[in-house]
Amino acid sequence: MRHAVRHKFNAVPVEYDGIKFPSKKEGNYYLQLKALVKSGAMLFFLRQVPFHLPGEVVYRVDFQEFWANGEVRFIDVKGVDTPVSKMKRKQVEALYPVKIELA
Repeated sequence: MRHAVRHKFNAVPVEYDGIKFPSKKEGNYYLQLKALVKSGAMLFFLRQVPFHLPGEVVYRVDFQEFWANGEVRFIDVKGVDTPVSKMKRKQVEALYPVKIELA
């Protein structure tokens, strides 16, 4: 019998539209973005946008949002914000002209 693998932060994986999300929180955020696009408030969004850091490290932000008013936002959906995550986010913000927001 195969046992479900538990996430280290007790996140429960979900799947919407054939896309696997590591947590319900991230999956639900995706559904909210789809509704915003349908309403016209948001033009579109991208998932898992890579930022290349020194040492061949890649930090992937969960969503990049393109709003109808011209605003562009970078969002990471976090249940637990670890010290490593905070450090990499600060590196991205130091190297690129972006601000990564947490959801």
